[in-house]
Amino acid sequence: MIFKTQISILSLLRLVSPKAPLNSSSNFLLHCRFQNRQITKVRLKWVKNRGLDHIIDIDTDLKAACLLKDAIKRSSTGFLTANSVSDWHKLLGLTVPVIRFLRRYPTLFHEFPHSRYANLPCFRLTDTALMLDSQEQKIHQTYESATAEKLCRVLMMMKRRTAPLQSLHSLKWDLGLPDNFEKILVPKYPDDFQFVKTSNGVAGLQLVQWHEEFAISALQKSNEKSEIGDDYRQFKSGQTALAFPMNFPRGYGAQRKVRAWMDEFQKLPYVSPYEDSRHIDPNSELMEKRAVGVLHEFLSLTIHKKTKRNYLRSLREELNLPHKFTRLFTRYPGIFYLSLKCKTTTVTLKEGYQRGKVVDPHPLVHLRKKFYHVMRTGLLYRAKGVNFIAPKDISLDDVVENETELEETEEEETGADDECYEEISELDDESDEED
Repeated sequence: MIFKTQISILSLLRLVSPKAPLNSSSNFLLHCRFQNRQITKVRLKWVKNRGLDHIIDIDTDLKAACLLKDAIKRSSTGFLTANSVSDWHKLLGLTVPVIRFLRRYPTLFHEFPHSRYANLPCFRLTDTALMLDSQEQKIHQTYESATAEKLCRVLMMMKRRTAPLQSLHSLKWDLGLPDNFEKILVPKYPDDFQFVKTSNGVAGLQLVQWHEEFAISALQKSNEKSEIGDDYRQFKSGQTALAFPMNFPRGYGAQRKVRAWMDEFQKLPYVSPYEDSRHIDPNSELMEKRAVGVLHEFLSLTIHKKTKRNYLRSLREELNLPHKFTRLFTRYPGIFYLSLKCKTTTVTLKEGYQRGKVVDPHPLVHLRKKFYHVMRTGLLYRAKGVNFIAPKDISLDDVVENETELEETEEEETGADDECYEEISELDDESDEED
């Protein structure tokens, strides 16, 4: 009798969502069971993480320098004039004028007068910057297939397997995509990608072929490799749910209540971000956990395990996220950290960092460390206007580690005098300014 009831429920679910993959019958039964489950929620306060804020501060200038490097490379003249970049500060995420930023780093950008207009400053790449760019291109070539797989995973999480090209361009530095990826990467994989017009009439990239072997989330992989293999086997058979790693801030108020709430949340079934979610009630707790899983997976795909909130907002509908999804970052501070550093809103996956460094870093992370080393040297010696970087210091075999600033541990993130608490309402989507 019980077996017949299960079959009928599964048949009904198949009628509602015929394309939804069935990992096991138990998973779908759990989805049905927990559709309207309500768990007690605790009103949380935002806690400042000094260590992650410091990393975001460094990476903001690093990203701007890399984007300017790419822009100079794309220029037909091989240089950029001061007039052409004067209004790029917001696009680059800078809080200082672009000209001042370029002059900070003479080891990367060489300033010279225009050949026709002596009072017009121009900037081209130094030999050191060109050497770093050459190493970057080698990394892109070596890991091209892995990059294509990552792009497939991103599109596989979309409802229509399609993402606007503009949104992907904003995310290319975070995802580790090469500059002009739509011209140098996408055409090499015609069986996987095609250019389309989205419903809004803008250019988009669509997934051509579904890869079932890619539809395994980072959370599933980590549990499969961990020592708790029995738990993962139980999850695959539908007997339990996967738990998100939690790392709560030190001194968190009402910790017992928070942990009790998280325990209830963890017991909800885990819905893969690659699974069709149309059969789930959008107002249920199960859908909220599914949204947390999507954000967790998306941040896991990024090179530095973080990205700007507005980049995610541009993909909100395709990712099937709630309208006020920013609340999820502050509601689950053990999983995410929401930073207001550098006059923008950045979200970070907390488990992606240990002792101030990215866990299991991509080769691009090592190269960007060297890039930052060159920037820092230029900042220290910019008054002398010469290149102080020896070629051996930026060779691929000799990775330049960051200074002690990047070694701040998450355990040291906040002391009693350093914590900063703010109400969730101050971080809601309605009051957020555009980045």
